[in-house]
Order: sequence, then structure tokens, then C-alpha cells
Amino acid sequence: MLAAIAASQAIGAELIAFRRDLHLHPELSFEESRTAAKVAEQLRAIGLACRTGVGGHGIVADIAGDRPGPIVALRADMDALPIQEESGLPFASSTPGVMHACGHDAHTAILLGAARLLAANRGFAGTVRLLFQSAEEINAGAKAMIEAGALDGVAEIYGLHNLPTLSAGLAATRSGPMMGSVDRIEIDIEGRGAHGAIPDQGVDPIVCASAIVMALQSIASRELSPFDPVVVTIGSLHAGDANNVIPHRAHLTGTVRTFHPRVQAEMEERIGRIVQRIAEGYRCDAQLRYIRQVPVLSNHEAPVRHVNTVIEGVLGAACLTEAAPTLAGEDFSVYLTHIPGCFFWLGSGPADNADQACGLHHPKFTLQESCIPIGAALLAEIASRRLSD
Repeated sequence: MLAAIAASQAIGAELIAFRRDLHLHPELSFEESRTAAKVAEQLRAIGLACRTGVGGHGIVADIAGDRPGPIVALRADMDALPIQEESGLPFASSTPGVMHACGHDAHTAILLGAARLLAANRGFAGTVRLLFQSAEEINAGAKAMIEAGALDGVAEIYGLHNLPTLSAGLAATRSGPMMGSVDRIEIDIEGRGAHGAIPDQGVDPIVCASAIVMALQSIASRELSPFDPVVVTIGSLHAGDANNVIPHRAHLTGTVRTFHPRVQAEMEERIGRIVQRIAEGYRCDAQLRYIRQVPVLSNHEAPVRHVNTVIEGVLGAACLTEAAPTLAGEDFSVYLTHIPGCFFWLGSGPADNADQACGLHHPKFTLQESCIPIGAALLAEIASRRLSD
């Protein structure tokens, strides 16, 4: 398997240059037209036919081996975030307020690298399907790709995500639940506006909203077992415009994360009950919109074992670690509800003090570009070895 690293390192500079171009020109979810065009151009240059416009700006391309067999899919996401970049890089975003703060530019370059390695050496039984996906950041791209037939005939799927708090050259896997489910909540509260100096003539939706925010935290502390992780975070609360006016309405949005499908299924009732009862107590009307987005990301045991074997063979056993569970979400989880697969972390941080690096979604996010050829070699070997086996 060391040959895979050598072959990947030989094209490493080209992959890094491609990544830097994408980083300079980031595009938001379902707006990745330039990115997709660049990817399609690269795929066609190595002789691959590709289907474009799949589930947004997604791309699907197949690499056939030298004999029949199943289909194994590899996936990369392409979208950026609405964040103003503060990295100071010479190739920092040229688009105000948009940044590749999660490393999807590197993921795209990594899968292109894997495509080049696989296309040059087709000694496997079956087909490798490449999925370049739109809109992971808004938890919509995987569903759109599946609806467009991207998984048709696929037996297994594999993917990775860079992790700046894990040193480049390392990788982390976990069998079973690894990342949390993601749901969105929107709460509208209606009171009665009044002068801020005469609160008895109004019904204050801000006080009601404040009580709801605090009461929602009791779900984790008092309604669920401490062995059932859950997070309810209210990320925005908008009400009023003047300092001396009680507004008529308040609007809240938040995110709900769980680590077990059963708990995820229960959260809408729990949150709805608290919102309604608190609002009644404060003489307000409240409406909850509970938007289910993606399930818990749960890896399948056999694919994880396979990925572990490849990582140990390519990087060495000392470079494989067990991934800590996190309530951060990933819409790769949607693929895993349809077919078996494995999603793993690729170290992208500095060799020393990686745990102090700026994390994903940070305006100063950077990654060690040495992870790009490593990731390409791993994905190529994961697919080809699985089909060979």
C-alpha cells in the first residue's frame, strides 16, 4: 500500500494548487457552479464521463475496473460557508462574506486525487462511483443526490472529513454512532406591544422567550438520562427595535442534536410541550416549527474494519486512532441509512498542539495541505482494496 502514497505524493502539488483555486473562489450551498465546472473539467481530462447537475450542482462519475463486480462510492462535499475569512492566507477568499471554513475545498481536491489514482490503475473488480456533492452545510445535498439516483446500484459508501484538531498524517475512525443528528427549530412568540415604562398594559414576548430558552435546557438536565447526549441551542433571538418599547413578537431559531435515533424521535414532543406551557404561563401565543434534517451518523462495523486495515497499511498502525463521539452533524449520515459505509476523520492540523488549532467553521481556519495527498491515497486504496477483496 505504500505505492499509493508515493503515487499520490507525485500529484500532490497539482492537487494543492487545485484546492487553493477553490479556496480563492468559494461558493455557498447550491451555488457551486464554478466549483462543479472545475471538477468536471478535471474528470474529463483523465478520460471520465460525468453526469452534472445531480442534486443541485453535484457530479457523478464512474471508474470501471478491469472485471465485473459491485459498485463502491466515494463522496466529497464542495460548498463553503457564509463566513468572512480572517486566515491571512495569500489565497484567501476573494468573495466577501464567504469562506471555505470547513475544508470542503480540500475534500474536493482529495477525491479528484483519488480519481486520478484509480483511473490510472484499474486492477479491481467492479466500479468506483465518485460523488461530488452540493450543499452539505445546509444538510440538503445528500438527500438531493440520493433522490437524483446517485446511490442506484451502490453496495457501500466511504467518505472523510478533515479535522484541524488532529495532526496531519493521522486518521480516526469509530464503529457505530460517531456524529450527532441535526434538527432545526423555529419558534414564534406573540404577546402584546406596549410602552416599556408601562409593562402592565402589554404582554412581553421577550420575557416569555427568555423563560423558554432557559426551560429548554432542562430537557438535558432533568428529562433524559445522562447517558443519552442531547444539545438544544438557541442561536438567535430577535425581538423589537427600540430600547423603551415592549415588542409585539419575538422569533427564535435553534438547533437540536442527539446521539440516538430514539432520542431524536422524542425531541419534537418535548420541546413543543415546554414551548406551549411556558408561553401559556406568560400569557403569550407560541408556534413551534420542528424541521428534521439529518439522522445520527452511525458507521457500519465491516466497512470500519476495512478502513482501519487500509489506514494501517498506508500510514502505519500508530497513525490510526479512535474517533471521539461528537454532536456535530454531517449529512453523510443520510447515505448510511440507505447502504453500509464508513465516514472517518483525516488529520489536517499541525504536528504540535493540534488541539489548539482553530476548529472547523472558524474565520481563521486553516489546514495542513500535506493531508490532501494522504487523503487521496486513502480513498483510492479504500475503494480499490474493497473491490479487490
